Amino acid sequence: MLGGTEFVGRAVVEAALGRGWEVTVFHRGRSEPPPGVRSSRGDRTEPDGLAALAGAPDTWDLVVDTWSGAPRAVRDSARLLAGRVSRYVYVSSCSVYAWPPRAGYDEDAPLVEGASADAEATDYARDKRGGELAALDAFGAEHSLLVRCGLILGPYENIGRLPWWLNRIAAGGPVLAPGPRDLPVQYVDVRDLAEWTLTAAESGLGGAYNLVSPRGHATMGELLDACAKVTGGRAELRWTDPETVLAAGIEPWTQLPVWVPPASELHGALHSVDVSRAVASGLRSRPVRDTVADTWAWLRARGGTAPQRPDRPTVGLDPEVEAKVLGG
Repeated sequence: MLGGTEFVGRAVVEAALGRGWEVTVFHRGRSEPPPGVRSSRGDRTEPDGLAALAGAPDTWDLVVDTWSGAPRAVRDSARLLAGRVSRYVYVSSCSVYAWPPRAGYDEDAPLVEGASADAEATDYARDKRGGELAALDAFGAEHSLLVRCGLILGPYENIGRLPWWLNRIAAGGPVLAPGPRDLPVQYVDVRDLAEWTLTAAESGLGGAYNLVSPRGHATMGELLDACAKVTGGRAELRWTDPETVLAAGIEPWTQLPVWVPPASELHGALHSVDVSRAVASGLRSRPVRDTVADTWAWLRARGGTAPQRPDRPTVGLDPEVEAKVLGG
């Protein structure tokens, strides 16, 4: 596991350990990996950052890589491990599709242009596509699994989306709930992502797979109702139409995490994804209430403060803006 100490990487490691697998975690040492793994340290952004892997005599059945920075880091790792690993799994993103993807797009949709496996960091979409190209170049299409995730939620989240909603709703009082209630949302629980990824790799799957819950799995109302229930029911969800939210200058996705207005390009890209290929190959999505409840339990165990990736912006709505909209 390249990474393996935070969010997606940690969920993959725990899923592998749960299967009785032997796991090596190659990480930078910023946080500790789960107990029970073999730990190896190095920083892929530094010269000779892969020295610990290069000098190891080991071979592995598969490698899972979640890198989202400069594609050259994936390139160097993949080239080093070619011949020592049977399959390269790269956790990518639905952001690799050319903007805007049509609603209901599948894995054959056009991809972003200008990506390169040799590039330094550019933008998220091209970096992820460059990572895909790096894996394909070193391992070939048959031995590369490209996991194109959408929105990821669940325990260990270090982006802040579901933790923000949980903490806001736990605080009680009137809560700006962006409507409509029945607005479809797609996400993948990080543990479902991990289990599907390991099973797919073990089964020898290759190629690209979109990975979020099927359309119809959840709505904005179901997500926030679950948050209200697990946090004690002290909040009053005030459902507000999209026009009012947007007229107040509130930014979808960032100031109101998860939510984007219906019929928008962003909603089509995030919450209208065809995942039939992944479902046909075994993807199962646990109920919304389980994702929310388990994330709340994890968050409370941490004292209510979720970890925050330094390369991602802080999410959430200013209380004064919320109060102004609700009082207007």
